[in-house]
Amino acid sequence: MSGPDGSEHFVKRHDFVQHSALAGLLATAFALSGCDKPASQAAAPPPAPVTVAQPVKRTVTDWDEFTGRFEAVEEVQVRPRVGGFVNSVEFQDGAIVRKGDLLYVIDPRPFEAVAAQADGQLSDARAKVELAKRELDRGLNLVQTSAVSEQVVDQRRQALQAAHAAEVQAEGALKAARLNIEFTHVTAPLTGRVSRHLVSPGNLVQGSDTGTSTLLTSIVTLDPIYVYFDMDEATFIKYSKLWFEGRRPSSRDTANPVQISLAGETKPSHDGSINFLDNRLDVSTGTLRSRAVVKNADLSILPGQFGRVRLIGSAPYEALLIPDVAIATDQSRKIVFVVKPDDTVEARPVVLGPLDDGLRVIREGLKADDRVIVNGIQRARVGAKVAPQTAQAPAGGKS
Repeated sequence: MSGPDGSEHFVKRHDFVQHSALAGLLATAFALSGCDKPASQAAAPPPAPVTVAQPVKRTVTDWDEFTGRFEAVEEVQVRPRVGGFVNSVEFQDGAIVRKGDLLYVIDPRPFEAVAAQADGQLSDARAKVELAKRELDRGLNLVQTSAVSEQVVDQRRQALQAAHAAEVQAEGALKAARLNIEFTHVTAPLTGRVSRHLVSPGNLVQGSDTGTSTLLTSIVTLDPIYVYFDMDEATFIKYSKLWFEGRRPSSRDTANPVQISLAGETKPSHDGSINFLDNRLDVSTGTLRSRAVVKNADLSILPGQFGRVRLIGSAPYEALLIPDVAIATDQSRKIVFVVKPDDTVEARPVVLGPLDDGLRVIREGLKADDRVIVNGIQRARVGAKVAPQTAQAPAGGKS
């Protein structure tokens, strides 16, 4: 209802106009905000930055790896040649000893007594020889005057021969007695590292030349040292084929080089050469026992240690190499990411070879002019554009 002057109608109309204006402003604001949102969503992200490098091309040689065990070139068990009580131990356990160094002293007094007795017997035998000579000379003079018969002269000649034989026996007994005195001083038969002493002073040891004597200690040589390893049949056949083709010398007549890595080492630390291949394969394992001789001037290797043996496995050839960090795994395949000329990423399956001076040999899948992503692989997407930057130098190798 309106008043006489129409004021109520005017107020309602004014309120309606204000609400209409407010609704229009809100609609405009929503429209503007709706236009901005699709624009921000449509903006594409910039290309991901990556570092690329071309494969390194150089001449390489394949090396095959085997697990080996070191053994001493020479090992001696030290045993006494005479028995008796041990007087002293003259070496320090685990020390380096030289050939001829004194190791043990066995009580020599019983053998000295035997030597003195043998010396007296020798003197007696020599005196009997002199007596037999005089009697023979006298008999020869008397037989000319027929004072004695020829039979007596023959008997005296035979007595002289017997006296000479007794003298030789006495000399031999004295030499044996003196040798036994010498054997009471047990010396090192070779230069090497000695083990611990197994018999302490005061103990009785048995001596013999038949191997039944008491074990005193042992000595092993350290420089050079052998490393034994077993070559599988497939590798042996591969080497034989290379030899028939004239692409690799045989280890039977050529000291092919080897490189040795000890436990915990990532790079070879010792060099050596093959000096033995067995004459047949082990029928139980299908492997060929092989041996290399290794320099060990610093004596850092001990018999019984394990090591990784790298043996030259091919003729030199030209190869492409890339850092290992550029290689990814796609299920059972190895792949690398290559940047194409339009700066898009392509996943390339590759066949890997061995490591060479820190770089991985690529046998198949790459060309020399390919741009391989070596840094930023996690940002690369197949088919997406990237911003490639050329690496200064390939990591882990020489160009």
